[in-house]
Amino acid sequence: MGACFSADAAGTKHSGGQVDKSHVNGDSHASNNVLSLSGSCGLPSYVQLQFSASNLRAKGHSLEAIYMVVAYVKRKDRSWEEIRRTEVVTNSLNPVWFTNLECNYNFEENQQLRFRVYHVDAKFSGIPTENLQLSEQELHGEVECLLAEVVTAAGQTLTRELQKRKEQIEADGHIQELGSLSIKVEETIHSKSLVEIIFHCTELDNKELFSKTDPFILVSRMMDNGIPLQVYQTEVKANNIHPTWRPVKVTLQHLCSGDRDRPLKIECCDYNSSGRHDIVGSVQVSLKELQKIADTSVGVDLKRVSDGKVGGKLCVQSCTINTHHTFLDYIFGGYELSFMVGVDFTASNGNPLQQDSLHHIDPSGKPNVYQTVIQAFADILSIYDTNKKFHAWGFGGRPIDEPVSHCFALNGKVATAAEVTGVPGIMRAYSQALRHVALAGPTLFAPVINMAASIASESMSQGRQRYFVLLIITDGVITDSSPSITALARASTLPLSVFIVGVGGADFSEMEILDSEKHGMVTPDGQFAVRNIVKFSAMRDLLNGLSISKSLLAELPHQLLAYMDLKNIFP
Repeated sequence: MGACFSADAAGTKHSGGQVDKSHVNGDSHASNNVLSLSGSCGLPSYVQLQFSASNLRAKGHSLEAIYMVVAYVKRKDRSWEEIRRTEVVTNSLNPVWFTNLECNYNFEENQQLRFRVYHVDAKFSGIPTENLQLSEQELHGEVECLLAEVVTAAGQTLTRELQKRKEQIEADGHIQELGSLSIKVEETIHSKSLVEIIFHCTELDNKELFSKTDPFILVSRMMDNGIPLQVYQTEVKANNIHPTWRPVKVTLQHLCSGDRDRPLKIECCDYNSSGRHDIVGSVQVSLKELQKIADTSVGVDLKRVSDGKVGGKLCVQSCTINTHHTFLDYIFGGYELSFMVGVDFTASNGNPLQQDSLHHIDPSGKPNVYQTVIQAFADILSIYDTNKKFHAWGFGGRPIDEPVSHCFALNGKVATAAEVTGVPGIMRAYSQALRHVALAGPTLFAPVINMAASIASESMSQGRQRYFVLLIITDGVITDSSPSITALARASTLPLSVFIVGVGGADFSEMEILDSEKHGMVTPDGQFAVRNIVKFSAMRDLLNGLSISKSLLAELPHQLLAYMDLKNIFP
C-alpha cells in the first residue's frame, strides 16, 4: 500500500500558465482529487519508511506489550489524514515493525508527518489492524516530523522521544518517559531507473487562424480508477506542426509505478495564453509499446477528442531506461544545501515607513512580500544545512556614510562576512538593514551573483560537499543584463543555482532573458552556459494554486544532478 503526500495540486506550471484540466482531461473535479494526492511537478522519489521503537513501557503492572504504529500526513487544510497502519507486534518493549510506509518524497515541499504508537487491547488479538477502532485502543505516544528531517538524519534514521498529546499531559499532571520511535528511510529501486523519451510529431492539425499550432505534450499515467494522472509536461514549440521536444526525463516509478504495461495517456495540446489549451489529439500506450514504436520508427495516430479523427502522428525517436544516481543518493551521501539571499533595496520599492511600500514592516507581525518569499525558501532549504549559516546581502541601497552598494551584507558587516544564523537571523538582519540603509538604485544583479559564485568556487576548491542556492528578490527589471548573463554563464560550472523572484507590479517580461531553460544563455562574447542554473518567476504568477517555493525549487534536484554529471561526481 502506497501513499502520496502533496498538499497542493500538482498541475505543472508552464511558461504560459496552468494547464486547464477541465478542458484537457475532461473531469476536472475527479482529476484534481487525484492530483491533490500526487507527487510533484519536479523530480519526486519514492521512498520506504521503516519503524522501530525502544524502551516502551508495558500497560499498567502487566507484562503485556502489544503495539502498532499509525501514520498520518498533514493536508493543505491543516487536517491530519491517516495513510498507513503497521501490523501489531506483541511481547516486545523494543518492537520492530515489518510493515513499511511507501510514499513520494518531494524536495520542494514540506511534508509533515505524524506517527502514533498505540497499545492494542489484547481482546482484539487476531483482528486485522485496518479493522481496529482507534478510539478503543490506548494512545501510547506520538512523534511529529518532516519527511525531509528523516531524509537528512544521520544514517537516514530519525529517532525521537515519544510524546503524549497536550490534553493527555494536562490530565496526567506530569510528563512520562514513553520510549522512543525510530524512522528509517530508503529510496526504492524504481526511483533509480530513469526513463528518457524523445517525442516527435508530424502533420499536426493547425489550430491557429493566423499562425501555426504551438504544441506541447502531456504525459499521464492511467490510474486504476481510469482517471489520468499527469506526470510530465514538455516545453511549448511555437508555430510548429512537425515538432521535436527536448527529452522527457522521469523516473520509472513516477511514470508508471514501475509497471511497464500500465497504460499511459499521451496528449498533444495546442498552447493558449488563456490557459485553456486545445487538444490536437491523444493516444493510450504503455511504456513497452513506446519502446516498440521507437524500435520500429513507425508512429501512431493521435485521435481528436471531438470526432475521433486523426489530428496528427506521434513518433518516438528514442525510449531508454537507465539506472542513474538520484538527488537522494547525494543527500544520503552527505551533500548539504547552503541558502543565500539577495534583497532589492532600490527606491522603487517605496519608503519602508509607508504602508504601500514592499519593504513595510507591519507592526502586527504580518510579513511583507520580501519576508514571505525568504521564509518560503528558507523553510525548505534550511533543513538540508546542518550549521544553519546563511549569507544575506542587499543590493541597490546606500548604507550610512557610504556610496550606493550593489552587494552589501544585511548584518552591517563587510560583504564577505554576510553570514547570519538561522532563518530568524536573516529576518533580523533584513529589518536592521531597513533602518540603516537608504533605498537607492539602479538594479544590478551581477555583484551579488559574483559574490555567491566566489563562495561556491572556494567551497568547491576545498572539496566540500556543498551545493549553494542563491535567491534574488527584486521589484524591477535589471539594468545590467549583459554583466549578469556573463556572471551566470561563468557560474554554471560551479555548485550553484540561482532563483529570481519578481515582486510588485512591474513588467518583468524582459527578465525572461535570464531564464536559461527557456532561452539558453550566451554572453556578449559568445560564451555559453554549460548547464541551466537559473529560474525566474514573478510572484504574482505563482500565487494561483502553487506555493512560491514549490513552483521554483522543483527545478533544484535537476540542476544539482546536472552539476554532478558535469563534474563526474558520484555519491
